[in-house]
Amino acid sequence: MIKSLYVSGYRPHELGIFNEKHPGIAMIKKAIENELRALIDDGLEWVVISGQQGVETWTAEVVIQLKKEFPQLKYSIITPFLDIEKNWNEQKQEKFFYIQSQADFVTSVTKKPYEAPWQFIEKDKFIIQNTDALLLVYDEDHEGSPKYVKHLAEKYMEQYDYILHTITSYDLQVIAEEIQRGDF
Repeated sequence: MIKSLYVSGYRPHELGIFNEKHPGIAMIKKAIENELRALIDDGLEWVVISGQQGVETWTAEVVIQLKKEFPQLKYSIITPFLDIEKNWNEQKQEKFFYIQSQADFVTSVTKKPYEAPWQFIEKDKFIIQNTDALLLVYDEDHEGSPKYVKHLAEKYMEQYDYILHTITSYDLQVIAEEIQRGDF
């Protein structure tokens, strides 16, 4: 049973998304919502993100909406370092502060400001070791940054009972077709 789920994936620029009105965001959010709804029915209690822009912040927005229907659902933000949003523009910072204000738990793995890339690796290791599964928006044909967390999860799965779910470009295409048909 999956009680805690780490959700991650691409940053907006990796998907060619440069504003909040991009139609791809709705498809990604719907795919995440579909996965979360199925897992909630099976006992999901916690969704964990690390606060990065893109898939993770869109996941937080989905969870905030789902909490209205499923008040038992909780989410946490576990950042790799303090002040992750420091160099973001004002709009992105405001969104992050809102998402942070709605979270049930917020912390930082290293408890210090950015020092080096190792902090991202330690964050992923920590979250993987403290969740039951990873939901990754990822496509083998377009690796990008999610390949690193996927690799860590696969390595962890060699020794521990851990589940890796992926949302692929095919899954997103199916949702796009459903949206076009008006199935939602």
